[in-house]
Amino acid sequence: MTVVLSPSILAADFSCLADDVKRLEQSGIKDLHLDVMDGHFVSNITFGIDLIKHLRLKTKMNFDAHLMVTNPDALLNGLKEAGVNSVTVHVEACKHLYHTVETINKLGMQGGVVLNPSTNFESLKYMAEDNIIKKVLVMSVEPGFGGQAYLPMSTKKIKDLANWRDENNYNFIIQVDGGINLNNIQTVVDAGATDIVIGSSIFKHRELEKNVADFRKLLSL
Repeated sequence: MTVVLSPSILAADFSCLADDVKRLEQSGIKDLHLDVMDGHFVSNITFGIDLIKHLRLKTKMNFDAHLMVTNPDALLNGLKEAGVNSVTVHVEACKHLYHTVETINKLGMQGGVVLNPSTNFESLKYMAEDNIIKKVLVMSVEPGFGGQAYLPMSTKKIKDLANWRDENNYNFIIQVDGGINLNNIQTVVDAGATDIVIGSSIFKHRELEKNVADFRKLLSL
């Protein structure tokens, strides 16, 4: 099982973001997590398509956009043009979830669905059967702010999701986002997640290279 570390720039120092992205890439990171928030679906506001376009000029890493916005469909074409590789959308934000995820895939990006802590996964059955979901992102904190503590109930949710996928031969990866650190990442991986979003624990003390190396050593990557 290959585990992917996906640093979230939500926790970065935006005054030196381009430098941080370069440091992550030089540390062997291949996937960058982009938390796009609009101040409506969640109360925080982060950044939009223009910043992503500028970042694309600085790196060849895969861009994984997590849309915490009230109208994700309005951003999809712009995200494609900005060089985004994958997009996850919240169940609660989409009037027609199947259509939204299908559109992401048709644009040449990988489409995925985000589950808030209280959102179940059984409603994704028919989309999973049609193989349009490439990723399911389990939020292990409430969406909207970095630096929150991991919700312990998330571990069972990840296990249940992984079992449900495997028993039905569905084809999606499991991503987890929220409160991941050196003390709990192995538990998350053992539960069945293979794409791990990490914010504060990667950027803490501005020691990006050391922090990435610590996670790699722990997971034998």
